[in-house]
Amino acid sequence: MAAVLLLVTGCGGDDEDAGASVSAAQATITTNHGDITVTLFPDEAPETVANFVGLATGDKEWTDPESGDKKDEPLYDDTVFHRVIPGFMIQGGDPLGTGVGGPGYEFEDEIVDSLTFDRPYLLAMANAGPDTNGSQFFITTAETPHLDGLHTIFGEVADDASKAVVDEISAVQTGEMDAPVEPVVIESVVVAD
Repeated sequence: MAAVLLLVTGCGGDDEDAGASVSAAQATITTNHGDITVTLFPDEAPETVANFVGLATGDKEWTDPESGDKKDEPLYDDTVFHRVIPGFMIQGGDPLGTGVGGPGYEFEDEIVDSLTFDRPYLLAMANAGPDTNGSQFFITTAETPHLDGLHTIFGEVADDASKAVVDEISAVQTGEMDAPVEPVVIESVVVAD
């Protein structure tokens, strides 16, 4: 049942070049609750990391799901964590902020046997089934072994201060569809080489 909550729809399109370097080791997700620094796993999930980095920097073209316009600007800036489930995960990366938007394309999973959901604070792709990754991602707040083999893990929260921010976000009041009552805004995602 919990895996169903990570479903993403409306991402259609063809697989495209990731369009960004995978050399980035860390990214900082700045939110209205504080910064979340994540260590990225480019060796284990190179296409996924390149996609995330490209969407974060604006180097990867994406299609605005409302207007249909092609964009070459950062996708994640001023989006929200649209789904928060205490004891499970926080999810963001939808340009619509509803859980049904994406970048206008999909790409394949990069499941690595050595990376499992055996601990909290893992960064992974949300999807609507095999090979339907787009822009939406989630950060776990607990062990979630039922997700093993279903979602690409491409990073991990880097430090205790960032984990505290994740914990704070995971405790916000939510309403319908697990959406925060008060928006949890992703102000920017800055990538460090």
